[in-house]
Amino acid sequence: MTRLPVRATRFERLQRQLAGGLFGALRGPWRRRSLGLLALLLGLYAGNNVTVYWLARLGARPPVVLALVVVLELVVRLRTRVVKGEPGLGWLMADNLRIGLVYAVVLEAFKLGS
Repeated sequence: MTRLPVRATRFERLQRQLAGGLFGALRGPWRRRSLGLLALLLGLYAGNNVTVYWLARLGARPPVVLALVVVLELVVRLRTRVVKGEPGLGWLMADNLRIGLVYAVVLEAFKLGS
């Protein structure tokens, strides 16, 4: 039994776009995937340790988190101005570092209940 070809409807295009967005990181060469995952984990590690280190040093969490958010927003603004189209490996790593840092800060906030 053969499969009938899928018509190019709007719903089918939407499904392809969603699948590409959700599983797009799983495609490509192993180097890109592994470095992206390493950058994500390093961002998580750095986010956990940077907030704790600066908290112990400064004694106040809000300025540390505010400075971190400002730096991350500057990276996002720079990326949107520089990158047109598919980002390179460096930008992929920068994005994954950023995502890991934000996840770590949010996780710390939930753990502390603030």
